[in-house]
This record gives sequence, C-alpha cells and structure tokens, in this order.
Amino acid sequence: MTCIALLRAVNVTGVNLLPMKDFVQLLGKMGLKDVRTYIASGNAVFRAGETEAAGLPEKIKARINRSHGFAPEVILLSLDEMEKAIASNPYPEAEPEPKSLHLAFLADAPKTPDLAALERVRKDSERFALKGKVLYVHAPEGVAKSKLFQRIEKSLGVAATARNWRTACKVLEMARQGIVVKSAQA
Repeated sequence: MTCIALLRAVNVTGVNLLPMKDFVQLLGKMGLKDVRTYIASGNAVFRAGETEAAGLPEKIKARINRSHGFAPEVILLSLDEMEKAIASNPYPEAEPEPKSLHLAFLADAPKTPDLAALERVRKDSERFALKGKVLYVHAPEGVAKSKLFQRIEKSLGVAATARNWRTACKVLEMARQGIVVKSAQA
C-alpha cells in the first residue's frame, strides 16, 4: 500500500534537524520501499505492506529518536486519506493562494474538540473547518502570527502537523506517481 508520513516540527528554525537523505535511509532500513521525500519539512511517500503500516508512526518516531536524538510526531496517511483530504477542501477559492490555505493533519479524530476556543482567537479574516482528521485553515494574512493556528493541538486535544495547500497537493501527486511506477513495473 502507498503511505504518506508527515513529520511535525522538523528542520524548523535550526531545531530538530533531520536531513531528508537520512530520513530516506532510515525508512529504507525499516524495509519500506520506493521512499521519496518532498522538501525539508518531513514529507515522505513510500510503499509498505498492510501489516507493516500498523504501528508505523511510533516505530518511525523511535528510530528518529535513536538516530537523531528527538522524537517528532508522525502522522501516517494512506493515499485514499490524502485524496479525500484534498477533495474535501471547503475553501476552493483560496487554492490560488496556496500559502494562505493549510491542512492540519490530525493523529486521530478529536473526541471533544473545543472549536469555540478556536473561534474566539481567530482573526476576522481567518476561517477554519474540521472534517474528520483534518482541520482546514484559511489564513489570508499568514499563519506565523495566527493565534488560531498556534492553538490547534490544544483546542482539538490531538497531535497535528500542518501543510500548506501547495505542499499537500505535491505530496499527493508524488503518492499517485508511486502507484503509476508500481503498475508500470508489474
């Protein structure tokens, strides 16, 4: 099966450094196939067996901790989950400005999300929508100083990692290419 691993808070402002070539090697040593990464923020696409995928986020986290001394949150998605996340975007009019539209991928669907807390801190220009294990955030002024963006995990009660629209679409494209490559080799 095609899998997508998204790491939280790697290679940001000189903290939690994980060169992508190291990440590729680490995943390869775990027996994962056709590993590819996109930009330095910890996005990987690979193939894994159904049984390998079980518990994979914790295994990847532990391996990174052993090799690099920190344990980033790892959100694992299937190709279908990523396709659904992209197709379910509630703000298609924001797509032409991909840095203003973010998808926060959640480790689990929140059991008791405090959306009212997010509503209280959002700027008038910001919008958000929770759909299953994805929180969509449209922040035309950017997310760097967004109180809404800073409070996602606390308000939802689950670990999250966000990608802007361009990155999410590129990772999906890479995952789809992996399917084409696999089919061509068959």
